[in-house]
Amino acid sequence: MSLTTHRTAYISRTEVEPPVVARREPVVWGAVDDGPLDAAALERYERDGFLSFEDLLGDDEVYRLVARVEALATDPALRDDPRVIREPDGDDVRSVFEVHRLDPVLAELTADPRLADVARQIVGGEVYLHQTRVNRKPPLRGREFSWHSDFETWHHEDGIPEMRTVSAVVSLSENRIDNGSLMIIPGSHRSFVGCAGATPDAHHEASLRRQEIGTPSDDALTQLVHDHGIETVTGRAGSVTFFDSNCMHGSNGNITPFARCNLFFVYNAVDNAPELPFGGTAPRPEHIAHRHPVPVR
Repeated sequence: MSLTTHRTAYISRTEVEPPVVARREPVVWGAVDDGPLDAAALERYERDGFLSFEDLLGDDEVYRLVARVEALATDPALRDDPRVIREPDGDDVRSVFEVHRLDPVLAELTADPRLADVARQIVGGEVYLHQTRVNRKPPLRGREFSWHSDFETWHHEDGIPEMRTVSAVVSLSENRIDNGSLMIIPGSHRSFVGCAGATPDAHHEASLRRQEIGTPSDDALTQLVHDHGIETVTGRAGSVTFFDSNCMHGSNGNITPFARCNLFFVYNAVDNAPELPFGGTAPRPEHIAHRHPVPVR
């Protein structure tokens, strides 16, 4: 597939922090008749940038998924695999990428209508998997994920042109107020927050362990929180949250005895496939950013 850059970039990764700019694209691309979300749900997603559903998956499904994820995280054959990311200051597994290609049960879940039909409705068309991963926070020592917008990274390091991407977060453990659950700034998806600092070569090798480049300034983050507040996404295992690619989000470390584990399936519109990275760097590896848009079936 030939890659070209022909659409206007959102400015980021510059020497001087660029100004915050308004989002150019729609938030919801589809209509009520295009999927399972009713008008009220679409309005909430439009307003807040995310939607959460309790108990979308049953207990038996969760138990099966947890077993598959833990098998991947502890598989000796994957010990030195680049898809396995460890904590910045320890040996605990922080993330495993490309899980849909490592496990058929997880691959099947990515096409489940409870997830994929919502994604198709939000982006207004067919979707493919830009990225899949599991994020783990072991009890007592799980580390934080810095505040960031996924789109800022996917635009500048992967080449996704437009904000037409939605993440489905499948909770495989209870997400509590105190164990490092996802935090989202509701309404932040309507503004693009560019970041200062050039992207180093092979930045993913460090950023997936601890992200520093591509994070908002203290002033920009403070203003977003002042304008919109912060919501912590909690729920039982089996809950699912869908959130817009441009939502500013992060999570605290986990110093509780309660493990936190979530699957992330990133659905991108097929006609929003990556071009050359807008930050001018080489594309990230395929296991982090899929460049060939095969529709989810």
